[in-house]
Amino acid sequence: MKLRESPAVKVGLSISIATGLYGISFGALASASGFTFWQTMTFSLFMFSGGSQFAFIGVVAGGGSGVAAMTAAALLGLRNGIYGMQMNALLRPKGWLKYPQAHITIDESTATASGQSSQDERRRGFWTAGIGIFLLWNIFTAVGALAGDALGDPKQWGLDGAAVAAFLGLLWPRLKGREPWAIAAAAALATVIAVPFVPAGVPILVAAVVAGAIGWFSHGRSDEGMEPDVDPYAHGQGGHGSRESSVE
Repeated sequence: MKLRESPAVKVGLSISIATGLYGISFGALASASGFTFWQTMTFSLFMFSGGSQFAFIGVVAGGGSGVAAMTAAALLGLRNGIYGMQMNALLRPKGWLKYPQAHITIDESTATASGQSSQDERRRGFWTAGIGIFLLWNIFTAVGALAGDALGDPKQWGLDGAAVAAFLGLLWPRLKGREPWAIAAAAALATVIAVPFVPAGVPILVAAVVAGAIGWFSHGRSDEGMEPDVDPYAHGQGGHGSRESSVE
C-alpha cells in the first residue's frame, strides 16, 4: 500500500494537525503564567504530554505548590505508561526504536495504532501520529510562548478553554456505558465540592482518588467505552472491507 493511500497515515496526519495546533495555547498560557520561553519548550520537548503539561502550569498559575503541580501532572501521565505496555505488545519494537516509540506514546498515537486492523497499518498510524504531533506541538508551543506577551490575557482569545476542550474530546468517546458516566459524574462532583476547601491542584487529586476507588470496587463490564469511534476501513479502503478486533 502506498503511503498516500494508507488510512492510518491519513488519520495520523489529520490528528497531528488538529492536536499540534493547540500547542499554541499551551505556549501562551505558560508564558502568561510566568514561565520563560526555554522552560516552556522544555515541557513540550521532554514531558510531551499535553494533559500533564496543562495540569502542571494550571496548578502553578492557580497558586498551587510545586508538589501539587507535579503530582497532578504525574497522575495524568500514568496513562502513557499503560499505553506504552499496550504499544510494546502491539508493535513489538526492536533495538533503539523502543526509546523514541516510548517518548511519542500518547493518547493520539495509541488510538491511531489501535484502530487499525493490520500490523503494517498499526505501525504507519502510530509513527505518523506520534512524530507529526511531536513536531507540530513543539513548533506551535514556541509560537505561543513567543507571542504570549503580545497576546495579552489568554482568556480574551479563549485559550484558557483549550485544555478543557481537549480533555472533553478525549473523554467523550469513552462514555458509552452507565458506569463510565457514573464515574465521570462522581469525579466532577468531587472536584466541585473540593475546590472551595483545598489548595489549587488538590481537587484534581481528589477526583483521581474518587475515580480510582469506584473503578477498584466496580464489577461493571471491562470493555465499556473502549471501542474505537472511527473505523478507517469502513468503506473498504486499501482492500479491507471490515475491521478485525485490535485486541489480540
